[in-house]
Amino acid sequence: MTARAGESFDPGRAVADVEALLAAPLPAAGPVVAEGDPVTGEWRSTTGGGFRAVPLWESGDDEGDPDEAEEAAEARLDAVVAELEKRWGPHHRVAVHVALLLKQEGTPVPPLFDALLDEDCYGDLAVWGPLPGQGRWIGVSVGHSDDDAPMVMAAVVSDRPITAPPPPSWM
Repeated sequence: MTARAGESFDPGRAVADVEALLAAPLPAAGPVVAEGDPVTGEWRSTTGGGFRAVPLWESGDDEGDPDEAEEAAEARLDAVVAELEKRWGPHHRVAVHVALLLKQEGTPVPPLFDALLDEDCYGDLAVWGPLPGQGRWIGVSVGHSDDDAPMVMAAVVSDRPITAPPPPSWM
């Protein structure tokens, strides 16, 4: 669960949150720290060396059929991606499932991906960067860990390229 639980989806707010994230300070180094809401403990942000990730939206319990809920969440992400493409041009996809496979077999994954996986952000990232005048990369995704978990739309900003780790040797 995230600090966004119970909020209705607003694409304008999601885009504004992405733009605010882009302007946020990033630590050059340091441990990965997940911050929760002071009252509920629900995920509010994760910061690590060179990156910050935040939830943008979380589906509710009233989303109905899991397949329909996933399709609706993907449509919401598509709306955000379309608006961001107006600002920054076409995005490229970065697979998150490779990091999940590596983590499941006990292989270390880059801290940014580890942080996303720790918050059940399993969806592939739509990534832009480096953004002109920023030198930063930004990514958005939507996903969940299983059919019983809520869909979570998240954004991440990084001062380093956002690229998938190399796949396991058996792939």
